[in-house]
Amino acid sequence: MGVSFASTSDLQDWADDQSFQYELWGDDNKDLAIYYGAATPSQGAPDRMTVLLDAEGNQLLSYNVGLFSISSHPRDVLEDVQAIFGE
Repeated sequence: MGVSFASTSDLQDWADDQSFQYELWGDDNKDLAIYYGAATPSQGAPDRMTVLLDAEGNQLLSYNVGLFSISSHPRDVLEDVQAIFGE
């Protein structure tokens, strides 16, 4: 899933336009972003990060996604997921 400070309706329109096949959630009160360290209460937009959770919702890994790592990021996460959960 993806999470943003945008409204749920704006996110859904954008997801439809981009043909995303995963859910997008609105975090307009910033609770989720603050909990996972992607934002402070005064930030206007969350930092780009990925959090890998297990089936019970426990955090296994987190990745700060900078502009320079965005192209290799999906591959890096997939490799870690395969190492943790198998193929």
